[in-house]
Amino acid sequence: MTIQTHTRTLGTTGPEVSALGLGCMGMSGMYGDADRAEGIATIHAALEAGVTLLDTGDFYAMGHNELLVGEALRTAPAAHREQALVSVKFGALRGPDGSWIGFDGRPAAVKNFAAYSLQRLGVDHIDVYRIARLDPDVPIEETVGAISELVEQGYVRHIGLSEVGAETIRRAAATAPIADLQIEYALISRGIEAEILPTTRELGIAITAYGVLSRGLISGHFSADRQLAANDWRGHSPRFQGDNLQHNLNLVEALRKIAEQKGVTVAQIAIAWVLGRGEDIVPLVGARTRERLTESLGALEVTLDAADLAAIEEAVPADAAAGDRYPAAQMAHLPV
Repeated sequence: MTIQTHTRTLGTTGPEVSALGLGCMGMSGMYGDADRAEGIATIHAALEAGVTLLDTGDFYAMGHNELLVGEALRTAPAAHREQALVSVKFGALRGPDGSWIGFDGRPAAVKNFAAYSLQRLGVDHIDVYRIARLDPDVPIEETVGAISELVEQGYVRHIGLSEVGAETIRRAAATAPIADLQIEYALISRGIEAEILPTTRELGIAITAYGVLSRGLISGHFSADRQLAANDWRGHSPRFQGDNLQHNLNLVEALRKIAEQKGVTVAQIAIAWVLGRGEDIVPLVGARTRERLTESLGALEVTLDAADLAAIEEAVPADAAAGDRYPAAQMAHLPV
């Protein structure tokens, strides 16, 4: 399947991108051991299919993911490489043991992070650059102002935001043009609908939605008896724990009935739901394999009518999920 005809624009100031982007984080672990060769092959397959937006972070496995994406771009056919747009998150600080030790949004740090990302990715510019979480000790105006200087110097093309609330979005947009806000949005993660989504729409800012399958929870492929590896982040996620997990998987089974009636998979109907929430929303699918990528791309051919949407809302109402989307320590850094 190719998706060249399925495109969307990142806000009023951002670039045209494929209607689905590829989130590359899982190709460097996070959900257990990852297959580097398959990750690169998946990126190549995505580019060949017309996916143009690749998302990574400089702290994903402490630079590993940027190196992987850089290798995939370097070894892709020239035509595919030239169409790729890379979105990078920065600012999350890691210890040698992989621990999370804070965030740094100081202007000097912003430029330092960018220098290292450019080198690891093997590119001369970053298409969309954003701090992963708000640094509580640095005004967003200073962080965005530093990225704006990188735009003026040609090292960055567009400025993005990640996991911030309506007030911060407004302050950032008053400082420099903002292309998009990257934030979790899925059938069971709908916190942006109350204040954040209306704000981005008022300001002409797109949403790049990650977690559209809730880290596999609503993919239709996760089971209650699945044994997670010690290095799988989901082992610490509230939504994958005990009674919460069974409750959430019951929602998936209700969704599965609707998907089967339409002749599609659970993952495809979940992604299609996010796609259908507006032309200003670009879902990021975290496919780690070519098989999962192909399934995800099939969501572009799924049309949900009013009856479908009503059935989905009945099966998985807003706020139906059990458990927060992150452990308590990480929830403290999130707006919703």
